[in-house]
Amino acid sequence: MALRDEDIEKIARLAHLRLTDAEMAMMREKLSSVLSYVDKLSEADTEGIEPMAHISGVENVMREDAVENCEAAVRDAIVAGFPEKDGDSLKVKPVFE
Repeated sequence: MALRDEDIEKIARLAHLRLTDAEMAMMREKLSSVLSYVDKLSEADTEGIEPMAHISGVENVMREDAVENCEAAVRDAIVAGFPEKDGDSLKVKPVFE
């Protein structure tokens, strides 16, 4: 698959890159080569093969949340070394504002 200059310019703009004319030509050649190689996948015979998300067969395994206590000395050392705290509670920056 051969890419046009407009395609390379759009990709560069999306990636926030400024490319010289020489870099544009090099990227057009290299990206076209990669896409041509990927096109070869369409030649594979997939008759009778069921689509799948991944090949490993791994499934997402969820577990119940459980509180796991640690030794008092370990906990005290963590609390003592934390930069901001409110009593025994550790203060962190908000995730959402």
